[in-house]
Amino acid sequence: MSSSTIFDRVTPTPRPGDPRSFFHVKQLVAEAGLIRRRRGHYLILATVLVLSLAGTIAGVVLLRDSWFQLLMAGSLGFILTQFAFLAHEAAHRQILSTGKSNDRLGRFLANFVVGISYQWWMNKHSKHHATPNTIGKDPDIAWDTISFVPADAQRQRGFSKWITERQGYLFFPLLSLEGLNLHYQSLKYLIVGNKVKQRRRELMSVLIRIILYVAAIFVFLPLGMAFAFLGVQLIVFGVYMGASFAPNHKGMPMVPKDAKIDFFSRQVLTSRNIMGKSNFSNGLLTCFYGGLNYQVEHHLFPSMPRANLAAVSKIVREYCNEHQIPYTVASVRGSYGQVIRYLNKVGLSARDPFDCPMVSGFRVL
Repeated sequence: MSSSTIFDRVTPTPRPGDPRSFFHVKQLVAEAGLIRRRRGHYLILATVLVLSLAGTIAGVVLLRDSWFQLLMAGSLGFILTQFAFLAHEAAHRQILSTGKSNDRLGRFLANFVVGISYQWWMNKHSKHHATPNTIGKDPDIAWDTISFVPADAQRQRGFSKWITERQGYLFFPLLSLEGLNLHYQSLKYLIVGNKVKQRRRELMSVLIRIILYVAAIFVFLPLGMAFAFLGVQLIVFGVYMGASFAPNHKGMPMVPKDAKIDFFSRQVLTSRNIMGKSNFSNGLLTCFYGGLNYQVEHHLFPSMPRANLAAVSKIVREYCNEHQIPYTVASVRGSYGQVIRYLNKVGLSARDPFDCPMVSGFRVL
């Protein structure tokens, strides 16, 4: 579809940075019929995941005390991450028709299947969507072992400083602990967080899921194998979760805390899409990343079903090209390279300013 065909429908066409930009693009998306729900898509996806989970459980039962159980542990880590993507989509009202029904589904998937508080995720993720990459407002760039802004890097001391100076290189190894960290942060929020909705219900459901799961592993498997099983499952879960969310914004422009910027520009300029060279490869990436590879469109239309994001991206990208608004696309490899280079650059700010600048330069990828 040519840009003249698209943009001649709505007048006047807003200028770049104009608050009307989003409403203009939203109308184009609505006219293309891309606002609709995709219940059939989610029904098929849920069926595949449930069958995969059942198959993995059957594999655990049949293998008994074989060390091939670690393959089942890896499979379980992958499947639980896919269920976490579904919970994320329910939180964004992408799956069912009402907010309450999506919340019920999301709470079940997050609390009872994945073992992470739905309310904690909702609280944290809603703030991120409202202010992506905004210093002092986006919880996803707040310091948590990794420093995403130089001010946090410069505050580190001791072992934390040692990690910060090498954080780009250590990024993926550190993600092996992200599974534990997600469970810990979730429980911490439920226990000590302020004004937590349905605190008791969430805490009980998450604890019941974790206790039953861990107990089943240790009852069914020998002690050493049980520890190995849990370790592999948590490592796969943590690396997969972290690697799915990190390329979306890390290394993209940071927004000052009090900056005034329109919604469309804020979401587009701080987000990065991950795309392949063909529609087939993009379809595989959408399955693997749970639709997060179309991060620009996800931030513009959070309630958009993942099956519609590819078509929406063509409209948004064409609009951005027409109005010379930067629209960032990277390959899988390129996106992680950008993340690592950015983290190393931030990490260098923790070094002594009197260190040799030539040596420091070699530390950036």
